[in-house]
Amino acid sequence: MKCENCSKKECSKKQKNDDTQSTPANALTSNAELEEKNEFHALDNAKTLLSDCLACDSCMTSEEGARVFQQNQKELFRVLNLNKKCDTSKHKVLAVSICPQSLPYFAAKFDLSVNDAARRLCGFLKSLGVHYVFDTTIAADFSILESQREFVQRYRQRNQEEHALPMFASACPGWIRYAERVLTNLVTSHICTAKSPQQIMGSLVKGYFARQKNLSPDKIFHVVVAPCYDKKLEALREDFYTALWNSPEVDCVLTSGEIVQIMEQKNVSAKDVAEVAVDSLFGEIKEGDVVRHDGKTSDGYLEHIFKHAAKELFGIDVKEITYKALKNKDFQEVTLEKDGETLLRFAAAYGFRNIQNMVLKMKKGKFSYHFVEVLACPGGCLNGKGQAPAEEAGKPDKALLNRMAEVYAAIPVRLPEANVHVQKMYQDWLEGMDSTKAQQTLHTTYGAVNQTANNLDIKW
Repeated sequence: MKCENCSKKECSKKQKNDDTQSTPANALTSNAELEEKNEFHALDNAKTLLSDCLACDSCMTSEEGARVFQQNQKELFRVLNLNKKCDTSKHKVLAVSICPQSLPYFAAKFDLSVNDAARRLCGFLKSLGVHYVFDTTIAADFSILESQREFVQRYRQRNQEEHALPMFASACPGWIRYAERVLTNLVTSHICTAKSPQQIMGSLVKGYFARQKNLSPDKIFHVVVAPCYDKKLEALREDFYTALWNSPEVDCVLTSGEIVQIMEQKNVSAKDVAEVAVDSLFGEIKEGDVVRHDGKTSDGYLEHIFKHAAKELFGIDVKEITYKALKNKDFQEVTLEKDGETLLRFAAAYGFRNIQNMVLKMKKGKFSYHFVEVLACPGGCLNGKGQAPAEEAGKPDKALLNRMAEVYAAIPVRLPEANVHVQKMYQDWLEGMDSTKAQQTLHTTYGAVNQTANNLDIKW
């Protein structure tokens, strides 16, 4: 059969899923887990279905599959239980970072305002034994600012550098995985080198925050709550690992739905939990109301980069952006025109059908876009399979999705440039925006990975 998400005509999804549910579960059961009754013992082993994850078959090695399988609720409770033991050498400072696109899910599911959802989610996590709960919006600030700067540089070098344009967004791990494993050299050199918000948050927690608290990175167990399963794969990348401390930037990724499963296991509703203010990376101060970036359902790379480039390259202030839907609502374009000339042409391509069409245009030399915000999930990050799973009929819960979109749209927008903490950290922590440390901390590289599969160019 043909899997709707994989890059091969023949997919072994069912067989591989069956194997994942049996062998790895036994193989990964530790002696410690057998010796003690886990606090979360009643929950079934987490099953990350390959239909939920956008990487399958030759896109994921058996070792990666085993490590992804370990990123579940039981891993969180393993650390929580270790913290209750007398052996303090095994204790960890447990920090949880929450993606902005996860909060509307909790707000919509429990009929709360987004600010109430953030505080009650923080209260619930701390009731479990979590020490710090952070909002990853600041990491997205860094990612957007670095992406803006890189686009302007690429645009100015477009006549000298063959692969300068188009530039593709790098925040979606499903898209990155597909590009590296399937599309290879055709697009990897066009991908923005700025890290995703998740991984920049990893650098902030295990770099900046660890230094502030005088902790070594390996003494922090960092969990990210995200809307999609592919964030688990992203956390496994070798370039997001600190060999000196034997510590990844993100130790475990749990989806929004997996957090709700913990609530259900404990028979707790978010409405029953005490409100606790979300922590800040900066001392004892707490976060205020939730803010977001421009953009309909994601972090708004297109809108921010478009406005920045219009001002920086052409001296034009763009107040409002007009999207023009092309073949479908998940492929839209934005243009900047002056005196009948098109100066900038951006696009948003969501879902693999649109990604595939985009790649086919590139191969035919008919690609006219300067920048594309690429997201693997149709509808964007709010529609991540980790919080918007399909119902029995195979269709998403439209009422929930619509409510989530309404909640997200109502969150106030804050420009990344307006975050005074970011500007201060560039100087005090990263030694300047153009420093070697800023480059190493906020950027990475993408390249082709050997791919053995045949018939990869499927028309979605």
